[in-house]
Amino acid sequence: MYPFTNYYDALYRQSNLMLTNIEKAINGEYSAIDCYAKLANLAPNEKERERILEIRQDELKHFQEFVQIYRQLTGHQPQAKIIEECPGQYRSGLEFALQDEQETVDFYLEIADNASDPIIKTIFQRAAADEQNHAVWFLYFFSKSK
Repeated sequence: MYPFTNYYDALYRQSNLMLTNIEKAINGEYSAIDCYAKLANLAPNEKERERILEIRQDELKHFQEFVQIYRQLTGHQPQAKIIEECPGQYRSGLEFALQDEQETVDFYLEIADNASDPIIKTIFQRAAADEQNHAVWFLYFFSKSK
């Protein structure tokens, strides 16, 4: 006797997980956009402020790409929400951003690895590379702030 595998259920669970992860990514980017606006206002100099605003622009681009993917997959607009509060002090905000960016790299690579659509895979791989770059900048600013 051969084991019966319900492939429809397996595909449904996989697509539900993908949608859940994309929603989480949308909310993470939405939270980062808000946080980095606050961090930019707290920056001690113009150079750091400008770099943080550039990072924020990357996050805005990721947010828009992820929303577009979500709409294409579901036919609905996601309801983005802030899922993490940004610290109110510059140094603690940098540390928060650094840790968040590093965790996000792994999360986005996991989404890319599980994506069957090559466009989704490429978008999340690129976003992961951007997040790693952001983490390096935040680490630089954090180490300078001591």
